[in-house]
Amino acid sequence: MWLKPARYSHVQDKSLYILVPNETYRNWYEQNFAELLDDAMRKLSLGVERIELICGEQTKTAPKQAKFDFDAPMAQFNPRYTFETFVVGRSNQFAHAAADAVARNPAKAYNPLFLYGGVGMGKTHLLQAIGQAILSNPEKKLRLAYVTTNQFLHEVINSLRYDRMISFHERYRNLDVLMVDDIQFVGGKERTQEELFHTFNALYEGQKQIVFTSDRPPKEIPDLEERLRSRFEWGLMADLQPPDLETKVAILMRKSELQSVRLPDEVALFMASKIHGNVRELEGSLTRLLAYCSLTATEITVGTAQQVLKSTLAAQERKITIESIQKVVADEFRLRVSDLMVKNNSKKIVYPRQIAMYLSRELAGASLPEIGRTFGGKHHTTVLHSIEKIKEGRLADKDLNKILHKLSGTLQ
Repeated sequence: MWLKPARYSHVQDKSLYILVPNETYRNWYEQNFAELLDDAMRKLSLGVERIELICGEQTKTAPKQAKFDFDAPMAQFNPRYTFETFVVGRSNQFAHAAADAVARNPAKAYNPLFLYGGVGMGKTHLLQAIGQAILSNPEKKLRLAYVTTNQFLHEVINSLRYDRMISFHERYRNLDVLMVDDIQFVGGKERTQEELFHTFNALYEGQKQIVFTSDRPPKEIPDLEERLRSRFEWGLMADLQPPDLETKVAILMRKSELQSVRLPDEVALFMASKIHGNVRELEGSLTRLLAYCSLTATEITVGTAQQVLKSTLAAQERKITIESIQKVVADEFRLRVSDLMVKNNSKKIVYPRQIAMYLSRELAGASLPEIGRTFGGKHHTTVLHSIEKIKEGRLADKDLNKILHKLSGTLQ
């Protein structure tokens, strides 16, 4: 995200000028990359003594400028993140359909659209697919901005710092489509929340499309103002769940096809059944396997996959799941696992179930809908209530704290 937009500009008086989109980027580079850039300059023997970072607006006076439109949203998108490359399964079908509807009819289908799910489930893929689909439509010339919450935050900070809030407002409140990735990071940022609130209102009242992604639903975002929380929930909320076995196999097949490699069915099935993490972990494992086989001229077999992914598979075996939590909690309270899933509101069942739901959230990182489904089809609000009950209870109840520590130790 930070390195890709940088471009060579020119060399003058033994200075290498690098072109970056704006001051937000330049400040971030100077804070995080200065030493790395200087070190690279020395190691490469470039014949220059210093590196200067210049923003897009400074390029008019610089000679031999490299022409690049940093404000073009398409330049910020990963060309691989399109609807064509997104594999649809039961776990993400609803979110995909909603994203596709928004891409076809911005501000007319669902507004705002709030996509949420765990890490590596495909939220950013869908968000960028929406953006690329909208921009590639020749009939609709829409003004679109795609930013992460951290980018939005830095723009707010720099606009305040350099007294440029008017231009900030003009940029964001005159858009046709605003897309913000990882909105959960806005929690606790009071001034950024205020700017986002007013930007949201301006766009919504102007019937402009707004899309957010988050790793959790609005109700679970900490330190989020109620007025923003309610606006996030005005439109359609769609969650992305971990893919089932068939979807994981389809993902592996599609990704290998995109690299012009034939992945044997048995290898795809083996990987899909053994790797229980998110889609990103699955794709990373495939990349590692294909790279190994390509570099060593080795045939892609189940045996090769076992060898190359040995450390990943070992870590997967140790991974805490909802099922393992249910078993440990049931054993602790001398219940059957099935007791935690039935509709029974007696204290003997409710208390252990609440503990199991809490641990599923804390240790397994499962989403509320996922926990609800695994505990017999409970609604996500019931799950949230159970988690909050245990979270509050452990602050004052030493016995509960002792039980939680014991169960966590057993699981880990």
